[in-house]
Amino acid sequence: MCTSIYQVTLDRTHLLARTMDWPVLAVSPLFLPRHFKWASVYHHRVYENKYALVGGGSLSASRADLSDGVNEYGLMAQKLTFDNGARLVDEPNPAKVQLAAYEFVLYLLGNFKSVADLVDHLAEIELMSDVHNDIKFGKSEMHFALADPTGRVVVVEPTRQPMRVIENPLGVVTNSPDYDRQLRQMEKYVDFTPAFRAGQVPLNTPRVTTGRLSGKANPPGYYSPSARFVRAAYLRERADVPTDKLAGVTSEFHLLDSVTVPPNRRHQPTYSVYRSVTVAESREYYFQSYHRGDTTKLQLTDEMLAWTRPKVYHLPDRLTVREIK
Repeated sequence: MCTSIYQVTLDRTHLLARTMDWPVLAVSPLFLPRHFKWASVYHHRVYENKYALVGGGSLSASRADLSDGVNEYGLMAQKLTFDNGARLVDEPNPAKVQLAAYEFVLYLLGNFKSVADLVDHLAEIELMSDVHNDIKFGKSEMHFALADPTGRVVVVEPTRQPMRVIENPLGVVTNSPDYDRQLRQMEKYVDFTPAFRAGQVPLNTPRVTTGRLSGKANPPGYYSPSARFVRAAYLRERADVPTDKLAGVTSEFHLLDSVTVPPNRRHQPTYSVYRSVTVAESREYYFQSYHRGDTTKLQLTDEMLAWTRPKVYHLPDRLTVREIK
């Protein structure tokens, strides 16, 4: 259960935000340098990233994992759980880049400059089952949200091979495997513009609805994938378009408030263990863990492009309070 919300500000700053809904917090802010090498859990093949990045993930001697982030060219990406929609590949093929699904964001941010760059090479990449693997990592049900400084925002779904790319000017993604059905459900709550209905929304269009709500229903308040999709999209379309980066970061976190899932162990094991906002132009990663409460910023600076070692910024997940007297 995760939710992704994209926004573009009036000064053309591009932001991609998300909740990470999981049973435990296993992610910290991190930096990965150019030429970072890692071995796929699928077949132990070693890959070497071209580009530096910052984001949220974890590193160990046996595993590199990246949930979301932004690279040195401003390409932003997130992985989100995907309810019974993935069609993974069983058979090995040395001519392809074959990855466990959870490794896709790490690979794409390390090797592509833009959404268009990835799309041009997407047929070379396959997401794999563990049928022939010596490490059993299960069936990874994931899909992916991407955006870049051009204003292009897409969803990548492994519902077929090559993977499907869906243009997403609405800018919201949750867990449902049927994105088209989610859009049809939105018709009860908003009135889409003619350009949106025709699939002809220009890049960097901040709104894809008319703003007319007469006769429309109010969005639901529960936390199913469909309800979170409707609520996030509805509030994104109704909120003021942010003026600049800081206003955008503020707006993103407030929109995430509407889909942040509190702990409720009697009902489900997952909750929103963290939220993040990435900014394409300034290559910034903003991180909030659920219990800590404050916001941490990690920026990929030009100086860091010369760094050669990865760095993980471990933050205690407990409330931090600033006293004033």
